[in-house]
Amino acid sequence: MSKHVFSRGGDRLPVAARGSGAEIFDTDGRRYLDGSGGAIVVGIGHGVTEVADAIAEQARAIAYAHGTAFTSDSLEAYAEELAPLLPMDDPRIYPVSGGSEAVETALKMARAFHLARGEDRHVVIGRAGAYHGNTRGALDVSGRPGLRAPYLPWLGAAEHTTTPYEFRCPFPDSHPDGCGTRHAQALDTLIEQTGPERVAAFIAEPVSGAALGACVPPPDYWPAIAEVCRRHGVLLIADEVMTGFGRTGAWNGCDHFGLRPDLMVLAKGAASGYWPLGLAVASGRVYDALADGGFTHGFTYSHHAVGAAAGLAVLRRLRDHDLVRASAERGDQLDVALRTELGDHPAVGDIRGLGLLRGIELVADRRTSQPFARSERVVERVVAAGKERGVLLYPSTGCADGIDGDLILLGPPLVITPGQTEELAALASSAIRDVLG
Repeated sequence: MSKHVFSRGGDRLPVAARGSGAEIFDTDGRRYLDGSGGAIVVGIGHGVTEVADAIAEQARAIAYAHGTAFTSDSLEAYAEELAPLLPMDDPRIYPVSGGSEAVETALKMARAFHLARGEDRHVVIGRAGAYHGNTRGALDVSGRPGLRAPYLPWLGAAEHTTTPYEFRCPFPDSHPDGCGTRHAQALDTLIEQTGPERVAAFIAEPVSGAALGACVPPPDYWPAIAEVCRRHGVLLIADEVMTGFGRTGAWNGCDHFGLRPDLMVLAKGAASGYWPLGLAVASGRVYDALADGGFTHGFTYSHHAVGAAAGLAVLRRLRDHDLVRASAERGDQLDVALRTELGDHPAVGDIRGLGLLRGIELVADRRTSQPFARSERVVERVVAAGKERGVLLYPSTGCADGIDGDLILLGPPLVITPGQTEELAALASSAIRDVLG
């Protein structure tokens, strides 16, 4: 490997040569089952030539024109086809280059919306244990202590409230009826303490992704949270970077809960890894205020014609091949297979998720849910064991208390076959047994 690459994974990584469907092959000819879609990115599968063709065709015609000077046919067509699928009234789509940029854009939209209405609101509330990206603003509203720790002197503008993490629920006395009301009360109290006139937005994932491993909130959570936000005039930002574009077995994670946010952010599955594409989406009400009051913001590569062409080709592939339904079906199959393989394993505390977003939480003591110590590096060892067996798994740490807690996240391409789904469950289970017996 070149000594000039600032590698994210060390100096002995295999070289990816090609991909097909749910499989990746390295230059030694070794096959890997992509059980995580990279970082829960690849939805339509590897090696889809019509997406590559759409990118090449647009690049040949015009690769770049600045978004303040031109629009493009690909961008206009993409927005027209995507808008009806979003759970918003009259959505307006602002394309950027990834999830962190989309979050930064949405945070600025929220601030600009209130300024346009004559209100000086600037505080954004996130949730404990959440992850929204690695740029400063996105990291500030995130709640993962390990990621925040090196940069704490740069952070501190955001506030954080409780998270619906049913396996480690902060309100265990509220079960089995649901703890959504308690979470909403906690948010309401925080808004009142902060000052409603100062709070601009609340941001959360409809279903928790990388940080808490596919945690699904109780049915009463989102209606109660939305009511608190509406009552205080706080914009609700749905972070669908990981959960959008069919990942949870619906077009949007919001769809499972009837949630209609004021702002949305999407990425990952938007271009399925074929292009760096993120989307910040404003409802018509928010857009109208920004159009009247102005929106001071912009990126060099926003509104990119080639990116829009990639997104459009991916969107059509998802729709024409009915991959959202496939995600729901294969997700149910994967859930059954994982419970069959691991349901009684003493180190598996919880198996959870929706569609093809599934989490496995590993614990040292199943009876007490005690996590492994971080020093044992359990999830790293499981991922390494999986790679040795030819399956790619996605790790997460710190879920239990910000330091300890080990999660395996599964999010294969939505084109995974029934046979590969069974194989994924078997290989993931074998990797866990390799490490934990």
